[in-house]
Amino acid sequence: MQSPVQKRVAISAVLTICLIIAGCASTGGVAPESHTTEPSTLDAGAAIRAANADAQWPAVDWWRAYNDPQLDAWIDAAQNGNPTLAVAAARVREARAMAGVAKSALSPQVNGSMSLQRQHWADNIYYGPGSLADTTTYNNTGTLALSYHLDVWGKDKNAAERALDMAHASAADLRAAQLELEANVVRTYISMSLNYALLDIARATLAQQQQVVDLATRRLKGGLGTQLEVSQAETPMPEYERQIDAIEEEIALGRNQMAALAGKGPGAGDSITRPTLALTDVPGLPSSLPAELIGHRPDIVAARWTVAAQARGIDVAKANFYPDINLLASVGGYAAAGPLFNFVRAMNNGWSAGPAMSLPIFDGGRLRSQLGAQSASYDEAVEHYNQTIVSALKDISDQVIRIRSFETQQKDAERSVAAARKNYDLSREGYRRGLTDYLNVLIAQTQLLRSQEGVAKIQAERLGARASLVTALGGGLAGPADGPKADETLPAHGKGKAAKASNAASAPAATANANATATATADAAASTAAVR
Repeated sequence: MQSPVQKRVAISAVLTICLIIAGCASTGGVAPESHTTEPSTLDAGAAIRAANADAQWPAVDWWRAYNDPQLDAWIDAAQNGNPTLAVAAARVREARAMAGVAKSALSPQVNGSMSLQRQHWADNIYYGPGSLADTTTYNNTGTLALSYHLDVWGKDKNAAERALDMAHASAADLRAAQLELEANVVRTYISMSLNYALLDIARATLAQQQQVVDLATRRLKGGLGTQLEVSQAETPMPEYERQIDAIEEEIALGRNQMAALAGKGPGAGDSITRPTLALTDVPGLPSSLPAELIGHRPDIVAARWTVAAQARGIDVAKANFYPDINLLASVGGYAAAGPLFNFVRAMNNGWSAGPAMSLPIFDGGRLRSQLGAQSASYDEAVEHYNQTIVSALKDISDQVIRIRSFETQQKDAERSVAAARKNYDLSREGYRRGLTDYLNVLIAQTQLLRSQEGVAKIQAERLGARASLVTALGGGLAGPADGPKADETLPAHGKGKAAKASNAASAPAATANANATATATADAAASTAAVR
């Protein structure tokens, strides 16, 4: 037989449990709708399938394949001095610090407060007369408080892991920024190399035209030509000189761009000499495309970490629906008179300790709206990840197609140069002998100029396409390591139907490729050191 006290305790416990159950808002109907795409399920296309399958992933220093020490030096300078890269490195440090802030919520919190004051009491109808009238006393207090959040529902743990995931994403973004910087330096350098080649062609064309002018002048003096022929030969000269000035301007602007990419003033670019680019190896594709692409492209790595972070955010939002339990304790003292620190040993010290619980009862739909917003953010991150994979495969296929096309185009362009040169030599010799007029020489010379420029541009395009292919492959990011696992990119509690279906459908591929996702944290740490 229960006593009245026991009955009251039992009733209170039942009422408390009912209140907790009734107070917890429902999460039903609020869940993510998107699911991540497995790269292995995408058709890479004929261009990628037909590419060389014996090639390796790009090296970290992939630009050294161009065999130009000057280029190597400028990329090193850019990695150490580029302000944009330094900004990305600062963001990584900020994200890591914020992860530390979030992690601190998992530990007990101890805070102390102290107030030391002197107070003079008035002697009037409001504050006196009395024992304290017209006296000065201490008003000192000291409190030591301890709090510890019982993370029953994993809210703090998921918040800390979410912040850590965002730090991983920031590190991958840093690697992506470094890769983009490397590619921009290479592209600018290739453009300078092309302009030097075009400058050679323009100068050679000017010299050839000067020879035609001299020939027309000699023919006029010998009575074989006319003044019109001399005038026709002299007319293109200013235009050829203008083209030389324009190309020299482009070279100077390229030097300024190189200096800016390295975080230096324009004067630093004055020392850049003519590029000596070469490409000894034939670009190929690794055999592990596209499954391991998610571990080599920093933008895909960053996108996966973002998905994982948003999944943790859903878990945090769901934990807000459940009761919060904190352990609280405090001890303190008060003293109004006596020595300065008398309250430390005063008799009016006090303490308190016990659990404190809070739970949502009615919030007007606030928690459901927060969960819905976080679920939408998760869907957004998933679709961004899916689009990044699709774009990555497109980039790779585009560059493979371009490289193959440029190989054929270069052969055609070289044949065109040979034919145009032969045509120019014949027309010039015929004009010298008086067998043809100057118009044939002008036409042949224009054809030779255009075909020579075509060869130079195609050679530069081939070099640039190789850089673009390396960039599309991830540019030497460290091999697959400890990226987010497949289950870490899904909310831990109450997965939506779409998410469950996706997880079940991709389970075999996810298991096979669990280690195929890579974080750029270690690689970015080295990059950060390089930036410093």
